[in-house]
Amino acid sequence: MGVQASSTFIDRRGVWLFVLGCAAVTAGVLMHIPMFLMGRHMHFMLVGMPMGWDMVGGMALIIAGCLVAAWGLLPRDVSAQLAARENFEIAAPEDAHLGPAHWTLMFVLVVALVIDIMKPAALGFTVPGMIVEYGVPKATVSLVPFFALLGTVTGSVVWGVLADIYGRKATILLSAVMFVGTSICGAMPSLAWNIGMCFMMGAAAGGMLPVTYALLAEMMPSRHRGWSLVLVGGLGAVGGYFAASGASALLQPIFGWRILWLLNLPTGLLLVMLGVLIPESAKFLLARGRRAEAAAVMARFGATVRTVAPPRSALPQAAGVHAPLTGAKLIGKLVALSTAAIAWGLINFGLLLWLPADLVSKGYSVAVSSKLLAASALIAFPTVFLCAFIYSRWSTKWSLVTVIGITFLGLVGVMWLELVGGMSPVLPVALLIVGSNGIIAIVLPYTAESFPMRVRGRATGWVAACTKAGGVLAQLLSITALVPAMGWAAAAIMVPTLTALGLVAWFGRETRGADLRRLDEALDEPLIA
Repeated sequence: MGVQASSTFIDRRGVWLFVLGCAAVTAGVLMHIPMFLMGRHMHFMLVGMPMGWDMVGGMALIIAGCLVAAWGLLPRDVSAQLAARENFEIAAPEDAHLGPAHWTLMFVLVVALVIDIMKPAALGFTVPGMIVEYGVPKATVSLVPFFALLGTVTGSVVWGVLADIYGRKATILLSAVMFVGTSICGAMPSLAWNIGMCFMMGAAAGGMLPVTYALLAEMMPSRHRGWSLVLVGGLGAVGGYFAASGASALLQPIFGWRILWLLNLPTGLLLVMLGVLIPESAKFLLARGRRAEAAAVMARFGATVRTVAPPRSALPQAAGVHAPLTGAKLIGKLVALSTAAIAWGLINFGLLLWLPADLVSKGYSVAVSSKLLAASALIAFPTVFLCAFIYSRWSTKWSLVTVIGITFLGLVGVMWLELVGGMSPVLPVALLIVGSNGIIAIVLPYTAESFPMRVRGRATGWVAACTKAGGVLAQLLSITALVPAMGWAAAAIMVPTLTALGLVAWFGRETRGADLRRLDEALDEPLIA
């Protein structure tokens, strides 16, 4: 009884520390609002204004609040939990029926991803306002999205590691708290401060996507896992871009470009409140020996709780599924998925953004070039549903291989467009858009299903970082004015794309309907080629 009371007290203390940290971060952000309001007579332009004591104090309060919130989320008595792990095992929720708890989790995670992705998506809408306010060329302002993307690379790796230590839910909540703090980017009076704060914003936002995939992969029943992963991630990404464009159209004419950053405060707090509906991964709780919590989560999600795990031979496995990869071949799969992710980043943050201006320089009308980017948003939405269907109904591995192949054909078409000239750009660009949207819809879900639980967060985080790393390289070329001709750019990107195609086909393993408990035991099983 004494131990249980102590544990309850520690848990309550952690909750209150987290609440205190959130309150401190919120107060620190609110201390920046007077600075923003001072610019209301100049269309909220703050350039050159001095930073007062309230802003400096607010920054200190945000840093302290994040540290207190992190302390509150830190797991207690980990050594005791790991020792308790040896005395029991509980079956994970692989065979549960799809119920209200699963649908609620999917809905909450879609909303979380929309909030998370709309911030990096808003970068393009803030650049014109920054150019006017700071009076600097576009190449200089491009440092803002460059460092924001660099932040997402850093955040994806760091949050992936934290997810394997803190837990999936705790990492999402900590990311949301930091996300709230970075809203002060909208009150910074200089470009240098904007660059620094946007790096922090990217670092806070970068980890949400991979951690979400890791949590969902561990909570969804096997037969529903594939389509739910693709659908949640795809709808979150598309919804984030639409939310960013909608907020820009509605609010920027009234409050200026800074309002797009200040929106981090209400949306981030909404994300924190939604955390009540997000469970901790039952698999993670079991790995930490937190038996009672794991049993409660699994009962909520309709799983059967057993005190003895079934023998390995009894674990269900979909027909035709190969044994999980181990050792060097597991690293080979990580290299394959990382290469595909880098190729996607080069296309999404580079080639597709460079194409409209390049087509205009070749004599195509502005209307044609402008419609290409608009079409990418429209095509993305049905592509998500198509990818979810083929991923869950046909094959996880070959779905990824197929969309990489379509992307490669699009790159060939863009290169041919450069060599021949005069032909319609619609088909090659459409192939490129469909293929690249398919890659980002599938590559992270497939990663989350392909690695054991103890490294799932960091593996998914690494691949997510690679999607942004390609973007960092593309932005660097833009900043240094070294963007090559589209034909050469397409030819260069064909190399990692074709490499990824071959590596995924060779190292990939089918995960459709597979029981992740077999994957978690992969390091103990002999490799079956």
